[in-house]
Amino acid sequence: MFMKKLIFIFFLVATSFTVFGQQADDVLGKWLNSSKEAHIQIYKKGNKYFGKLAWLKEPYDESGKPKKDSKNPSEELRTRTLYGLEILKGFSFNDGVWEKGTIYDPKTGKTYSCKMTLSGNKLNVRGFVGVSLIGRTDVWTKVN
Repeated sequence: MFMKKLIFIFFLVATSFTVFGQQADDVLGKWLNSSKEAHIQIYKKGNKYFGKLAWLKEPYDESGKPKKDSKNPSEELRTRTLYGLEILKGFSFNDGVWEKGTIYDPKTGKTYSCKMTLSGNKLNVRGFVGVSLIGRTDVWTKVN
């Protein structure tokens, strides 16, 4: 009798991890950044995760032309349009964290190390230099 109860408890615990645990592809889809200026489409290439600008609140400059990556430190990349620009690169999923990726900030032209964690329909995106203790977290909201 004790063994049956033990097996049943083990089954319940194992099932709960499957139901409530983070799945690697849970991050896929469109996310609204905290400033509500952009949607980022997160997608998968192979076993890595990437994200591109899929919507911009203000996609055009003062002259009515699509905004460019004008702050990029690489002069030859400054002519790229922001719409469709890949800003998240090379994330791996490990124990509930998308890590070892980078995030590019087109407002400054800087690239940072980055990790992401999911909490319901909120994605915590932490950009940092060196160690993740020194950085900034932006909270993105899932777009339906």
